[in-house]
Amino acid sequence: MASQLNPYLNFNGTTRQAMEFYQGVFGGTVNLSTFGDFGAKDSPDADRIMHGMLETAANYTIMAADVPSDMQYQPMAGCAVSLSGDDEVLRGYWDGLSDGGTVTMPLQKQVWGDEFGMVTDKFGVSWLVNISQPQA
Repeated sequence: MASQLNPYLNFNGTTRQAMEFYQGVFGGTVNLSTFGDFGAKDSPDADRIMHGMLETAANYTIMAADVPSDMQYQPMAGCAVSLSGDDEVLRGYWDGLSDGGTVTMPLQKQVWGDEFGMVTDKFGVSWLVNISQPQA
């Protein structure tokens, strides 16, 4: 298997909802395993997600987990997940990610010729979307 670089997102008890949201945006199959599934059935974290993975037809893989209750949750800061390409499907992803989120830069034509926008989705994850223009 070739190596891959995938985002691994952390949430504070909302991984299930976030991964179902991302499945609605990107399609694909979500697999979720709780701490209880891995032997911590009597733990206060039994229903939290220990590992979640979304695999899409576009070959995107997003992984995520809930931070255990005995660890301090640190929201995502200083980075973003970037989507780029010339595929118009990116516009649909933008619309989905923006639903309930905060657009920090509208998706619009930029000085370099592409359409680009930034949004923080309703789960606090920052996304950058760049739709390349066809080459002449």
